[in-house]
Amino acid sequence: MAGDVYLQKTATTFDVSLWGYFLPLGVGARLVVATHDGHRDPGYLAGVIAAQGVTLTDFVPSMLSVFCASVGAGDLSSLRDVFVIGEALPPETVAAFEGVCSARLHNVYGPTEAAVSITCHEVGGVSVGSVPIGVPEWNSGVVVLDSRLHPVPAGVAGELYLTGVQLARGYVGRPDLTADRFVACPFGGAGSLGGRMYRTGDLVRWRDGVLEY
Repeated sequence: MAGDVYLQKTATTFDVSLWGYFLPLGVGARLVVATHDGHRDPGYLAGVIAAQGVTLTDFVPSMLSVFCASVGAGDLSSLRDVFVIGEALPPETVAAFEGVCSARLHNVYGPTEAAVSITCHEVGGVSVGSVPIGVPEWNSGVVVLDSRLHPVPAGVAGELYLTGVQLARGYVGRPDLTADRFVACPFGGAGSLGGRMYRTGDLVRWRDGVLEY
């Protein structure tokens, strides 16, 4: 929203930086850019969040763990939403975050081939087991298939395939790899978004209506 303040601290060589730059600018919000290597310094980040009234930012889970171990709850009172992406999110990190911050925590999944993110899950009260990666975002689709490209039942592990108009066209100069990873989508309806699927190689299962990595 226009009244938000986004702290962009991700290196521009990492695809998640697209969020940091274009999400706030696209809605007229304020963009705060961290200093070089500022993402490595929890004290600096907490200071910027407090001084600038930051409401939104993102972390990779490993850095979020370090950050939560180094800050106090009062430093983060302006935060409303925090997105984590790039690695599996451990339940212990969720617990540490909830101990210092009341903001909503969103676990986001998506490879570069799917234009940064494709599923999202608002996390809360996780103490044991894995943290779900959620459900497809707008204009995206996911299917969980076996080795013969048949859908697997809920609760059964299978390979995650992604669909949607945001999928990359392929790998530059690698037609062999493109043909292997980007395949025709055999399903109609929501599963046929864009007409193609991307093979992630990741194993997931549906559990209680959300994807478990």
